[in-house]
Amino acid sequence: MKLHYIAAIAAFSVAPLIVSAQVVSNTPTNPNTDPNSGQTTPNGQSKPKSKGPSGPTATQADLEKAKAEADKKADSIPDPGEDLRKDIKAGSDDDVNSAGTRNIGGRGMGNWYSVDWEVRNGKQYAMEIERSSRMISDPVIVEYVNRVGQNIVKNSDCKVPFTIKVIDSDEINAMALPGGYFYVNSGLILAADEEAELAGVMAHETAHVCAHHAARQMTRMNYAQIGSVPLIFIGGYTGYGIYEASQIAVPLTFLSFSRGFEAQADWLGVQYMYRTGYDPQAFVQIFEKLDALEKHKPGMLSKAFSDHPQTPDRIARSEEEIATILPAKSDYIVTTSEFDDVKSRLARIQNKRKMW
Repeated sequence: MKLHYIAAIAAFSVAPLIVSAQVVSNTPTNPNTDPNSGQTTPNGQSKPKSKGPSGPTATQADLEKAKAEADKKADSIPDPGEDLRKDIKAGSDDDVNSAGTRNIGGRGMGNWYSVDWEVRNGKQYAMEIERSSRMISDPVIVEYVNRVGQNIVKNSDCKVPFTIKVIDSDEINAMALPGGYFYVNSGLILAADEEAELAGVMAHETAHVCAHHAARQMTRMNYAQIGSVPLIFIGGYTGYGIYEASQIAVPLTFLSFSRGFEAQADWLGVQYMYRTGYDPQAFVQIFEKLDALEKHKPGMLSKAFSDHPQTPDRIARSEEEIATILPAKSDYIVTTSEFDDVKSRLARIQNKRKMW
């Protein structure tokens, strides 16, 4: 890609975690008041039907089936500290208590780019996303999601401040741009059954920023170009394709990480949510649920995510890390009444939107 500026932009990596799904409301619409229906409104004007998210959609029944399938596996998830390793050295990457003092993926031979470069370019794409997306402005929802995310960031290895916002989209998705620009889709909040599940996805995305995966992936591309080596990464790197997400044209390289980077984001994400106080088992639960949803609705995973799926070996690795590197605690946050209130509030907002 480039050592020209175009390649720099293509190097951004957002790791949208998951599937493009739509939670469909059963609320009927009134053709006299619904501009999306294509019917005549009271003033006699005809309004065109608006364009909704493209691709397969998931009904509430699909989500329930996926949840039931994932719940069957939940009892087999090991407890933290179940087989705690005795050889973990203080200050090492396996020492969860050292998070915040570690330099994971920092500038060097594996990362040619500065934090300023990440912030500058992340901000550029953040502005494009916000110009092209409908944002949730409800202060209760925005403050809650921001607080959950900022608590995770405080317990991570990240060295940049985060800006966390909510996109009004039924797609089950989250993305963290380099430099700490973080977006959570409303569809992800509605798909999660517990606050810890939402935190697990957000911790995974936070980990991509903390480990400088966008800059490191760009550095790999530069090494490959210098050596005239084909740009082929583990897991099916697909070059310069374009992926349409929520009507935003995003380079596929902006969305797709190598499997090694995805595995590292799993490993760090488990640590970050554990340090924040959440039950780390929810990390496995949410990804198993989304994997089950994809099986019920094939083709729902985005192209970038399908190249780097939450495969059984990745899930097994996360379970092993929960058992071997996380000391047991007396209690964990699983969910809160505030999560339930925010989820209900968000559902009401989206139902009203569908009636307009």
